[in-house]
Formats: sequence, structure tokens, C-alpha cells
Amino acid sequence: MERSAAAFVAALFACRSAESGNSTLLFLGRSPAATLGGLSWAPDPEHSRIVAFDRRLHIAKRFTSPRLATPMAVAALGTTLVVTERSGEGVMFDSAGRVVREWPSPYVASLYGAGGSRLVAVRSPYYVPQFAPEADTAALIRTLDTLGRPVGRLGNAMIPEVPFLADVVNAGAVAVGDDGSVYFAPLVRDEIRKYSQDGALRWTVKRGLFANETEPEFLSRGKAVDVRKALVNIAIVLGSDRRLYVLGADDSAATRLRVDVLDTASGVILTTRHLGPTETAVAVGDQGEIATFSAESLLADPSVAPASAREPFAPAFALPDLQGDTVTLARFARTVTLVNFWASWCGPCREEFPDMAKLYREFDRKDFEIAAVSDDVDRGKMLAFIREFQPPFPVLVGRGRMKQLYHYRGLPYSVLLDRHGRVIERIFGFGGPTEFQKLRETIALEVRAP
Repeated sequence: MERSAAAFVAALFACRSAESGNSTLLFLGRSPAATLGGLSWAPDPEHSRIVAFDRRLHIAKRFTSPRLATPMAVAALGTTLVVTERSGEGVMFDSAGRVVREWPSPYVASLYGAGGSRLVAVRSPYYVPQFAPEADTAALIRTLDTLGRPVGRLGNAMIPEVPFLADVVNAGAVAVGDDGSVYFAPLVRDEIRKYSQDGALRWTVKRGLFANETEPEFLSRGKAVDVRKALVNIAIVLGSDRRLYVLGADDSAATRLRVDVLDTASGVILTTRHLGPTETAVAVGDQGEIATFSAESLLADPSVAPASAREPFAPAFALPDLQGDTVTLARFARTVTLVNFWASWCGPCREEFPDMAKLYREFDRKDFEIAAVSDDVDRGKMLAFIREFQPPFPVLVGRGRMKQLYHYRGLPYSVLLDRHGRVIERIFGFGGPTEFQKLRETIALEVRAP
């Protein structure tokens, strides 16, 4: 038995290159991955996409969608992928990147876990947008049907001494086993739990990280209000070896991370791997050995996708301009084009318009165009915006119907198209000068492409 345990620990601590054998990705950055169809699927929030890795951890597929603004987690449910958006919406995709369905968050912001035929939601550890009290009868975990509708519950939410911190205290990571068992790890408490399919608490594990564990508390910084808290659990995944892998913090600010490996039957911690600063992706091999990588190196493909991998922009628009003449997408053929959706009531759109005007003037019209599509319902407010900013590029009138047609999360939303009307990249929100500099460089490369 001792020799067997020693061999297991030695295997867990092995660190191999991606070229050395078959591996299944567990975590990419601070997000959980999922296995479906022999591939490991993980979110790449910085590029608003989902990436699939083969067994040698090479990129096999990737897809974007207007519904993917900031994907934070992926779970497999049957033959589909359930993606958690940072703002809490759930989006279900097939493995070709086609949307199956989506649903609103059952919590203020949710994280979704799935396994077997079970789908659950918890309060997201990635985004806690507001401070609000909760009733002492509130559910810790909600079970959902396949349409994303709440149908049941597991456990009770913890009500802290300061009730307005309930969302922070009850946020956490979640994973679901094929047998319907649910594993939950709170964001700010040294604790990991297992619930059976019928909701019974099977075990609770603590790692002894703190001599005295304290609850989060409000801090006043002049007019600003902050929360003092220790970050403990970041993400959890069930490996193909049926062990539970917990990505957690080695310090209260989560600047140093660790991976704890647990036996799912007993909750016993089998071993712990402390991660270095460049070990930002974690995989497990066929023999249970942990392999660590740089997430940046795994994602290190050219920033502009090969033309053969690009999808056409759809649906093609035919919209009136300010004079009432119909402008179609075909008008912009043979030029690199930024299709920008905006509205007069959108604050970030107001910040973005001067940068767009500057970008527009930097390129020749035979190479680059902008089609700015207003989603205003009120034509008067749209025209007032136009008078204020005097955009040099064409403005098209969407009459408040664009979100329903293009399914974007919010405004501004832009799509950069190549000369053939295919999507180069999607841009969600306004990222300031840094984002526009990257966009400028991408456009410059694209206009020089054959």
C-alpha cells in the first residue's frame, strides 16, 4: 500500500510538456474546462471565444458568438456545452459552436455546473455585482431543467453577520458528477462539500488554511466602499479519473494558486500541488499525473484567425442611412469593415465615437470602412447624438431591432470583417486606447493581406 501511494503521489507531481503524451485540460487560467467528444473545451474570456484542445493540448477547434462576451466557465451536458457568461447568463452550444438555447441568470450572477443529465447553478465567484441581503431560506444551489429554469434546490445559503454580504459569502465553484452528485467550494471559506443526488450532505472538507477564519467585512475608503475577504476556492473540476480537482488560493489575495486532489467517495485530500507564477493551465494525464503549462503558450496562435476558419457575418444587413437610402452589407465588399452597434443612451458609446472617427481617418477608403448602426428607438435622440459627434463614417438606422437580430449582450458591440465579409474578431464594450491600438494593428495587417 505504501509503495502504491508513493507511486500515485509521484505521478501527480510530474510536470510534462504538452508534446509528451495524452492529457485532459482541467483549468485554463482560472476557469474550469470540460470534456466532450474527446476534446477539452475551455473559455478564453480575453478573446470572447471557446477553445477546444486535443489530447496533446493543441488547439483543435475554436468558436465565437455574439452571445460570448466574456465566457468564464464551460461544462458538458450530454452532447452540448453549457457556457457561463460573466454577467450570469447561461448559453448552450453544440460542438460546432451553434447556439442551442440560452437563459437568464437565476441569481444576480450565476455559475453553471453540469454532469450526466443534471444542470445546476450557484452564485458566481467571478462576478458579484451588488450587495443585497438574502432570506435564511434561500437556496445555496439551484437545480435547473435543460431550458435553464429552476426546478429544485440543494442546501441553504449561509447568512453572514452583515446580511448585505450574502452574495459574496455564498458565491463559489461547482461541479457535477455523472451520478448527479454535486460538489461545491465557497469562494471565501476554507470548505469543500459533496451533496448526493437527493441533496443529502455527504461530506465537508477543510484544509486548515487559516488559524482563525473570519467572515468578509465592509471597509470604508472615503466615499468608496470595499470588502475585505480571503479568496479561497477559484474553480473545481471532476477529472476523467473520477477525482475532484480544486483550484484554490495559497494566499488571501489569490496571487499564488494551488491544486488539491480529492477522493470523491471520502473527501480525503490525496495530494496538493502548489503552482508557480507561470503555471496557469493544469491538465491531468492518463495515469493521473498532473501537467502544468502557461495558458498563454497554449493559446499562442496568431491573433488573426486563418481565413479558412472565419465565419461569414450574418445576417447580412439592409438598413436605411440618415437620408433614408438603403445600405447593404454588400456595399462594403472588398474592404476591411468595422460594423459597430451603438445607441445615444450608451455611455461607453459616447466615449468610443471619437476613437472610431480617428481610426476611420487613418486608413484609405479602398482599404477600410466603418458602418455604425444605431439601435436607438427615438430618432430625435439619435440625431442629437450625430449632431454632437459629427461622425465622418456612415451611420445606419436600426430602429431598436438590432439586439434581437444579432443577439449581442450590450453596447457598444463591434464586429471586424475581412474583405470577404467574414468575421475577424468581435469586440464587446469599449476598452479604451489600448483596445483601439490593438484594433489598429489588426486592421493594418488585414489590409496588407492578399
